[in-house]
Amino acid sequence: MSGISVIILTYNEQLHLERCIKNILPIAQDIFVVDSYSTDNTVEIATSFGAKVFQKKWENNHAKQFNWALDNLPIKTEWILRIDADEYLTPELINELNYKVKLLPPNITGVFFKRRHIFLEKWIKYGFYPTKILRLFRFKKANYRERWMDEEIQIFEGITQEFKYDFVDHNLQNFAWWIAKHNNYSTREAIDQIFDELTQGINKNLDASNREIKKKSLYSVQPLFFRASVYFVYRYFFKFGFLEGRRGFLWHFFQAFWYRTLVDVKIYEMKRNCKNVEELKEFILIQYNITL
Repeated sequence: MSGISVIILTYNEQLHLERCIKNILPIAQDIFVVDSYSTDNTVEIATSFGAKVFQKKWENNHAKQFNWALDNLPIKTEWILRIDADEYLTPELINELNYKVKLLPPNITGVFFKRRHIFLEKWIKYGFYPTKILRLFRFKKANYRERWMDEEIQIFEGITQEFKYDFVDHNLQNFAWWIAKHNNYSTREAIDQIFDELTQGINKNLDASNREIKKKSLYSVQPLFFRASVYFVYRYFFKFGFLEGRRGFLWHFFQAFWYRTLVDVKIYEMKRNCKNVEELKEFILIQYNITL
């Protein structure tokens, strides 16, 4: 068993999917699209480029959806690449994958890539880049840690390695869509944080693939509201985000300050109304129509 299978989770992704699939064709032995019953041309686009489409009802959780894919897709390759429909690989990363993957020793079971964000058609480099994310792993050696927000791949055995080049997060939707998406994300992140507190759920024994969780755990113990301000100042001034100009300011203000403050407001609201897990579940169901 060799090669790479690519898994893409979709719902109404006709704007991005053709770009994504064309981009990964040079490195993919199989492309699987796990679709949540899209109402646009997502499925037609996927099949027209040779992707294998499987339908799975969306359960409001990316990790659960992806783990279902790992358990149910007819995967025949050694490696799995997770990519979102609005993402693509740089030519340099495609070359690196074609050259390096077959040379990786058996103890390497996961690979980190650097992610670059395009915001309002500008690569936001200063203040944020690079974010390193584990997106390539050996089949049956990993799955997704189930959380409501920022799900992470957890490696069962072996060690990880970093590749040199980037993949790109470049969503083509408008700014109103971006705001709505991050409003939804803020609810999910607030749920994760308050649920961790109520269950004393911060894991102290995280493996190497979960380095970002360690950073988030450090952030999560800082005072509400204050931490968002400090985070913005750190990224915008100390990490030179101001060098990115007007679009850089908008990115760091909305992504580092506005979004993080929105998360804290929702955490504050949940804490005022919920003293235990059962109260949290009831509150989330009534206020956000989310079943924990």
